[in-house]
Amino acid sequence: MDWKSHRIDALLEQALLEDKAAGDATTNLTIDPDLRASASILAREELVVAGLGAVPRFLEIFARLDPRPQAHTRFEVVSHPEIFDGVRAQPGQVLAVIRHNARVLLSSERVILNLLQHLSGIATLTRRYADAIQGTPARVLDTRKTVPGLRALEKYAVLCGGGTNHRIDLASGILIKNNHIALGGGLPKVLARALEARKPGQRVQIEVRNARELEEALAGGAEAILFDNMSPAQVKHSVERIKRENRWIPTEASGGIVLDNIRSYAETGVDFISVGALTHSARAADISMSITAEVQTGTR
Repeated sequence: MDWKSHRIDALLEQALLEDKAAGDATTNLTIDPDLRASASILAREELVVAGLGAVPRFLEIFARLDPRPQAHTRFEVVSHPEIFDGVRAQPGQVLAVIRHNARVLLSSERVILNLLQHLSGIATLTRRYADAIQGTPARVLDTRKTVPGLRALEKYAVLCGGGTNHRIDLASGILIKNNHIALGGGLPKVLARALEARKPGQRVQIEVRNARELEEALAGGAEAILFDNMSPAQVKHSVERIKRENRWIPTEASGGIVLDNIRSYAETGVDFISVGALTHSARAADISMSITAEVQTGTR
């Protein structure tokens, strides 16, 4: 993840602006402007870490937004060499320590934790799905069911959890779904149109819901098949049918897939399993920040 990209910078800056972090009324009235402190970011449950790279970036952007002199003082973000995005942390484990001005730490605490909790929650849930199908050839895919504006970060968190990214947006791949088929005149017609007009290098994937649609897709030259809301038994039968073709056609299962049944789908021989819950239903990870004043030492 390029945490200094313009796109990510804009997201982090908007989070600080939304919270009016530079205008923190309570902190400005109660905390000595020259006080320095240490903030320990702690895992309060077992989780997969995602988003640590955003912490120093938040503080750099904060300095750009905040006219207060203390926002421009030196800071340091330290983490243990064994702690980085994608690793599994244990309850009570310190993910990172920030040494900075106390006012800055208090004013940016919430936005830092919000992002770390959200992204680590996605990474943790993704890891549970990936672990559930370990030993099978299938891979877990995310979807476009993301919070508007946060897709790049949420898909990054999926990677941290051991998942695989599907298309990032509507322009990055061709996926003919049921509504395209219904509005475009039927499966053979829309598939032929897409194959004829697609740009070089674009693979045409199409949803099928039953054996009849699968046969139409294969006859029409589909280059990837998505099994939509099929049972594991139906997916297994469909995968076996595709294997009789004299070409490799990637397969994907989607719809109604949860932790309790994903293993059954993975054992059908399907290549990919897409799970919208990775991003739209992940619970925020339990992460806290403990801030303590640094001991000021002077000379006599």
